[in-house]
Amino acid sequence: MVLLEMSIVPMSLGDSISQYVAECVDLVDQSGLEFELHAMGTIVEGELPEVMQLMQRCIEKMAEHSDRVTCTAKLDFRRGKQGRLTAKVDSVEQKLGRKIKR
Repeated sequence: MVLLEMSIVPMSLGDSISQYVAECVDLVDQSGLEFELHAMGTIVEGELPEVMQLMQRCIEKMAEHSDRVTCTAKLDFRRGKQGRLTAKVDSVEQKLGRKIKR
């Protein structure tokens, strides 16, 4: 399983791009994969081929609106482990002995 953190931005569309980001989030939501949306990107958990395919679909969706799209991506591959989307934060909270603001 992998965690993929991605931020995909269509260029030259102005200061606010949330309407375009919403289209990518819709693709992520419809994928059936576990994910978390945050202010600077999205984290998706799944098998490597499916998360890479999803990222490609999101890039292609943004390319429908702009001739230039940037993508920042980070992968964390760990064989045999799943549920890490929340487990990693849970582990930190356990070590702190308290809940943190999420």
